[in-house]
Amino acid sequence: MFEKKSRYYSLPTADCALPDGRKVTYISRRFLPRGEEMPTMLEVTVTEGDRLDRITAQNLGDPELFWLICDANDAMNPFDLAGESEIGRRLRIPIPRA
Repeated sequence: MFEKKSRYYSLPTADCALPDGRKVTYISRRFLPRGEEMPTMLEVTVTEGDRLDRITAQNLGDPELFWLICDANDAMNPFDLAGESEIGRRLRIPIPRA
C-alpha cells in the first residue's frame, strides 16, 4: 500500500465492521518516536536559504525522507525545522533505517 521509504510502510492494517455489514480496512495509528532516543548520524546547523528537503537530500540522499529528520527533532510540522526563523538551529540527522 505504501512505498518502502514511507513512514507508514511498516504499520499494520486493521479491519472494522460497519453496522451495515461492510468491512473497512485501515492503517493503524503511527506513534511518533522520541527524537533523543533515535541514533544520530550527525548534526547540521540551519543556514540562510536552507529548506528541509534540501538538507534531507544532502544528508540522507533522498528529499522524501524529511520525515526522519522531523522524527529525530520531535517536530510534527516540517516547516518548524528550517527557514528564516530557524537560522542557527542544530538539527539531528538520524541514521537511516535499513
